[in-house]
Amino acid sequence: MFQQTPPITKNLIIINVLMFAAQYVFEMRGIDLSNLFGLHFALAEQFHVYQLFTYMFLHGGFTHLFFNMFSLWMFGRIIEQVMGPRRFLLYYLVCGIGAGLCQELWQTGEYFFYGLNQTDYLQTSIGLMPVSMYLNLWTTIGASGACYGVLLAYGMSFPNERIMLLLPPIPMKAKYFVVGYAAIELVSAFASNGNIAHFAHLGGMLFGLLLLLHWRKGDRGNRGGNWYDAPRGRSSRWQEFVRKTRDRFTRRSMSVTRGGKAFKDRGDDYDFNARRRAREERTDAILDKIKRSGYDSLTDDEKKELFQNSKR
Repeated sequence: MFQQTPPITKNLIIINVLMFAAQYVFEMRGIDLSNLFGLHFALAEQFHVYQLFTYMFLHGGFTHLFFNMFSLWMFGRIIEQVMGPRRFLLYYLVCGIGAGLCQELWQTGEYFFYGLNQTDYLQTSIGLMPVSMYLNLWTTIGASGACYGVLLAYGMSFPNERIMLLLPPIPMKAKYFVVGYAAIELVSAFASNGNIAHFAHLGGMLFGLLLLLHWRKGDRGNRGGNWYDAPRGRSSRWQEFVRKTRDRFTRRSMSVTRGGKAFKDRGDDYDFNARRRAREERTDAILDKIKRSGYDSLTDDEKKELFQNSKR
């Protein structure tokens, strides 16, 4: 199943897992990667700009890693097939960096709200601590912000697709699932004093929304529409999804080889066109099955075939 995962989603998961293993290996040698590459508060001494990128590949524990990677695999593999690898990677990184920026903004508000700019020492549970040292403890790690952005893209792409919740185990439409998660994060951000970066989660969704709207505006000017337009109905969204998925593996000017000499095919090769039409019809049948029953209803062979065709 993992072998059929699109390349960007697969490689992001692999990188996160390898970095998680590296955290433990370096920790045994006395090196804290979370301290070096985690996102520190912007006014802290240990803050560096590159941390806005590196922080999203670190995690605070196996559970933290597992749920983020499961979410990325569950929704990212589908969104990557819709967006294409390059656009999906850009989208993921923008959501992650945007999440970090929103977390920095929230921490800046806390910094001034609690008057940390007006004192040199702070009374903590372990005693009196210099504010400069305390600020270095404000560190954010994890891919949650980027994953929340991917979840938003899924909800906008397939708003009526049903998602099975774990607790309680009931189905829910993707659009309600996304809105519900955003509402929970917003309430939790103000009601909780824990170590969860709720505003980073919201920031990932916010920057994802802004980027999708930006692309929609540009694509409308160029082509008159795109896959994440606000749907007037499931059929119009699905037709756009089918078109974009098909366009990635059916090229009107493909480079093929005959007798060792490369040339541009322009539709005069009957066998080639017959194979292409058969592949298109097969892909349409698979996409129609996803429309009726969801992506998970596909067999392993159908998922593999769809994945291979999307790379052509």
